[in-house]
Formats: sequence, C-alpha cells, structure tokens
Amino acid sequence: MDKFVYKKSAGVTALSASFSDFEYKKHSHEEYALGVTLRGVQQYNLDGSFQSSYRNGVMLFNPEQVHDGRAQDKTGIDYVIVYIHPKLFLEMLEKKDVMLFSSPIVYNRRLQQGILNLVHAIFSNKAESLCSELLLALADNFSQTEMNYVFKKNNVLMKKAKEMIYFSMDHVLRLDDVCRELDMSKFQFIRAFKADTGISPYQFFLNCKVEHAKQLIEKNKDIYAAVTECGFVDLSHLNRHFKSMYGITAFEYMSGIS
Repeated sequence: MDKFVYKKSAGVTALSASFSDFEYKKHSHEEYALGVTLRGVQQYNLDGSFQSSYRNGVMLFNPEQVHDGRAQDKTGIDYVIVYIHPKLFLEMLEKKDVMLFSSPIVYNRRLQQGILNLVHAIFSNKAESLCSELLLALADNFSQTEMNYVFKKNNVLMKKAKEMIYFSMDHVLRLDDVCRELDMSKFQFIRAFKADTGISPYQFFLNCKVEHAKQLIEKNKDIYAAVTECGFVDLSHLNRHFKSMYGITAFEYMSGIS
C-alpha cells in the first residue's frame, strides 16, 4: 500500500514515503530537498538527466530543480526526505549567496545519518530546539563531504517571468502579458522558459499554485480558503494536482499535519 506521511518542525518539512505503483509527475519545489533511499531503487529524471538512487543513496535537490520519480520495479521503494527553505538552508551553512549542489546523489554515511537523525526527531515529536540542533549538525556534515557548491546563475528575463507568474497565482496565467513585458513572442518565450526550467510556463504556474496552497494549508489549516485564494476550480481540482506533486491529496496533507 502506498504511504506518504508529512510532518513539520523547526521550519523543516519531513516526508516518509513508501510506494510501488505511484509516479510523481514533473514538478519542482522552492526548497532544498535532502533524501535517503531506505529500500529499493528510486529512479527519476533531474533536469533531463536520468538518476538511480540505490539503498543508502543520499538524494540532493536544488530549489526549483525539475524532477519526476518512480520505483524501479514492482517491489517498490521506501525513502525519507527533508525540505528546507533556501533562507534557512543558507543560514545553516553560514552562506550569504545562493548556492547549488553539484552532485545529485552521493553515498556519504555521515550525511545519511544526519538526515535520518533529523527525520526521526521530527516524526518522534522531539522538542523543536533539538530538531534545530540536529539541523545544524546536518550542516556540519556537508563541510566534510567532497561536494562542491556553485553559484546560481539566473537568466534575467526568465527570473522576471517567474516573478510575474508568482504574482498571477490567484487567477489565470496570461502569457500575452508576460511576453509583452519581456518583448518576446509567445513561442519564443515558451521555448526559452522550457530551456531554462525544464517545464512549460503553465506547468510551472500550476506547481507554484500548489506550493502556495500547501503553505496556506500549513499556516491556516483551512483547505477551502487555499482553494479560493489560489484560484483552483474546487477542492478536487487542487487535490488532483497536489497528489501529483506530494503523493497525497491536499485534504490528506492537512489532516496529517493538524
């Protein structure tokens, strides 16, 4: 039976997942994500590159990095993952500039154990102060890895397009308005956006709406307000897109974190 359990503490969202037939559709998250494959082989496309994470593999996702996900075969996979907001993540590392992981999967026991310790504390309802300490310990493990960080380079026009999309989340995305602002044709923009992000402007727009709905649900515990504020037709519309990104419906997510 497929299972997705979310829990939040110290500003970090932890997920414990187990599934065989489920497949994530292409999506991205605004947070850094650090996961550990516990059983099976987890396969996914990351920025157009095929990846396989075997048992004890530490999966590292940068913010807004497009990926999908599935189990290699019917035996399924078990894994845990933590989502950390970029501001908090950079504070952990004592870095001021946005930086990116250079390796998508590493096999590092200290880093693996640091993630597992944090996940266990969050799901065991340990004190938030302890979770914060484990978060800092996790950051210390990064300094002892051979991973390099690289400065993030943003395409200025695409960054502006994303900002316009962020401000369009409560209504329909109007490509004509974006293209007029960027002085590009509609087809030029779609091609350029997909080349920069790996997904279409509309899919990015949907992802942002779902992400924003998730944040509102966490904050207000009011799922119908999230449906209205994010411009979804109804709850089933939100649930369908939410499940493709998080494995469970928005309603199940709210019930789990309440």
